[in-house]
Amino acid sequence: MSTIIEVAKRANVSIATVSNVIRGTRRVSDKLTARVQAAIRELNYSPNEIARSLKVRQTRMLGMVLPDITNPFFPEIIRGAEDTAFERGYFLVTANTDEQIGREKRIVAALRAYRVDGILLASASGKDISHLKSTLDAGMAVVCLDRTVPGMKTDAVLLDNVRGARECVRHLIQKGHKRIAIITGALDLQTGRERLRGYEEALEEAGIAIDPRLIYRGDFRYESGYRLGEQIVKQARRPSAIFVCNGVMAIGVLKAFEESEIECPQDMALATFDDIKLDSPFHPRLTTVVQPSYEMGARAATILMDRIEGKLKKEAVLVRVSPTLVLRESTENYMLPSGRGKGRRSRR
Repeated sequence: MSTIIEVAKRANVSIATVSNVIRGTRRVSDKLTARVQAAIRELNYSPNEIARSLKVRQTRMLGMVLPDITNPFFPEIIRGAEDTAFERGYFLVTANTDEQIGREKRIVAALRAYRVDGILLASASGKDISHLKSTLDAGMAVVCLDRTVPGMKTDAVLLDNVRGARECVRHLIQKGHKRIAIITGALDLQTGRERLRGYEEALEEAGIAIDPRLIYRGDFRYESGYRLGEQIVKQARRPSAIFVCNGVMAIGVLKAFEESEIECPQDMALATFDDIKLDSPFHPRLTTVVQPSYEMGARAATILMDRIEGKLKKEAVLVRVSPTLVLRESTENYMLPSGRGKGRRSRR
């Protein structure tokens, strides 16, 4: 393997000149730059990044810790963070915790051992945050993504979940629905609690009493959407609409609808958080609270890199991005019991 000394000799320049060409730290004339680049190609030289990182105490690597990489919400977050990091000369390493705090601890420890410069974190639920506090105490930059960690004050990029849920349920109320069920996410997570609060606020402002029997506790996974969807359609007095707190559970609900021959929206309207792309001809296009996931990833990565590079003041930065309600067929054709509206009367 060639060394920087050999490159300098081949190009007939100093080692400092080779380093400046590689790192872009100082301007080098076009003539010398061309000689150095030619020598690098001829010798197939690759900089020793491990040795460099030990010297400058920076690896240009970022860690991203996510709870469920199979959830369609997260790939766009990864893409936004990765694209933004790459533009500034950083590389992103992603790991999945499967919402397990023990696994999260091991991943954070590994990232620290590999000397990443900072971590983007969507933390698993759990009361033990000692691994995160020790990470901050060690001086490593951490930006919380999608959810904060109770007891820790860090930079964070969050979605306005309350607003998104409230606007979606308001839409259902405006369509004439009064018995609106909700399938929540895990309520030990900030996102689950905030979306439930948005649902409750929309009912309260419309003067509709909150019925605990219409609140079904899910966990953001397909299986809970399917199981709770089955429960709802088997009720003697079904709700006329369901608000589902993420798209993965909504797919489970649609499967329950299909098996029970429930037509959406004619028999029951359905709206959800997350813009899930469905190709099956069975599914109606879903009314959805669309999350700007790419933007969230990009902004979180920008804050993390700015923090690493000392460009931010000491105070933690908190960014809340707004979702967008997109209206589609799954809520548009329900016929009210009075006979007003589009479509046919719901079967009971």
